[in-house]
Amino acid sequence: MATTPPNKLSLFPLLSLLCFISIFFLLSLSKRASLSSPNTHRSATVFPPKSDGSRNGISAACDFSDGSWIYDPNPRSVRYDSSCKEIFKGWNCVRNSKTNGLEISKWRWKPKDCDLPSFDPLKFLQTHRNTNIGFVGDSLNRNMFVSLFCMLRSVTGDLKKWRPAGADRGFTFLRYNLTIAYHRTNLLARYGRWSANANGGELEALGFKEGYRVDVDIPDSSWAKAPSFHDILILNTGHWWWAPSKFDPLKSPMIFFEGDRPILPTIPSATGLDRVLSNMVNFVEKTKRPGGIIFFRSQSPRHFEGGDWDQGGTCQRLQPLLHREVEELFSVRNNGTNVEVRLVNQHLYNSLKSRSSFHVLDITRMSEYRADAHPAAAGGKNHDDCMHWCLPGLTDTWNDLLVATLPAIEGL
Repeated sequence: MATTPPNKLSLFPLLSLLCFISIFFLLSLSKRASLSSPNTHRSATVFPPKSDGSRNGISAACDFSDGSWIYDPNPRSVRYDSSCKEIFKGWNCVRNSKTNGLEISKWRWKPKDCDLPSFDPLKFLQTHRNTNIGFVGDSLNRNMFVSLFCMLRSVTGDLKKWRPAGADRGFTFLRYNLTIAYHRTNLLARYGRWSANANGGELEALGFKEGYRVDVDIPDSSWAKAPSFHDILILNTGHWWWAPSKFDPLKSPMIFFEGDRPILPTIPSATGLDRVLSNMVNFVEKTKRPGGIIFFRSQSPRHFEGGDWDQGGTCQRLQPLLHREVEELFSVRNNGTNVEVRLVNQHLYNSLKSRSSFHVLDITRMSEYRADAHPAAAGGKNHDDCMHWCLPGLTDTWNDLLVATLPAIEGL
């Protein structure tokens, strides 16, 4: 009778075990790869849907912020042109002869599972009679304010220019009694130059000689009355103003105060941002108009390539970026030149995630692709303007998003 050699019998269990381990290892690698592979659109935001199926208080029937840009050589409508007088000179890319100035508006944002309607200015005026709309924030919110003004101005010239309390500028469309205003503030909180007192003090004893005082619990006076005046309020605080390069930690540090006293031991700017956001969100909730709608706009990305604005950085793209290119510029893992947009968004999310009275206007993802839509060298500065946006341009789509989300909130 034939017999199996003893050495083969002893190897069989060992080979089986090795095969099992190999299969388990391959499956583990496969699962890990699927978990770590970036989703084409999801990686650019930190504002997930809430547990009730809504996204930051807005119905999740369509996530307008998740989509792609489609070239449309024949735009559905001409919103306004470069003759709109409110367009800041450096943002008027058509008049400044930017190479792709006319092409910028031919790219249409297409959400993944639906369509984003193009803003109908006449319908908006009719629907929002007797309404006050305020933009509170840095120059990127002014960018959005001017876009809205120019679109509304294209259908009616019956307006009055005036400044609601604290506003940098404002207009009322008289026939509809609709007012829009822009309140300039960079940090939301009050801030200004600080110099050491000759008689000494707590900060002087620590060696501080000068810097910027930021009162984390006091809103900038430019917008303190805005929540009680406006029916719809859109806030932002620019990531650029919280970047270390803006306030040099050695030459001009941010020194945070609360209750009129310096916060000691001193805190870094990221912690200061959290303190400011917490206090400002509380302030808005306490002072907002009854029934008022409050948006916090997510971060607007910069697109400097080859260095920052003061290091020869440029933005000479003529078409939107590919996803791979977006990740190279903005991925936190890559620590790109423009990574702070996502880092500051995380601070916003942490401050707003439990605030039911705030709605997030998530413009980050759609904007990260638009490296082509900045004034660049046509902005008239001694460096490329890769921060603000050409008008007409991308911020028109931000307003499309704003107007598309309002009906669900207003119950219209």
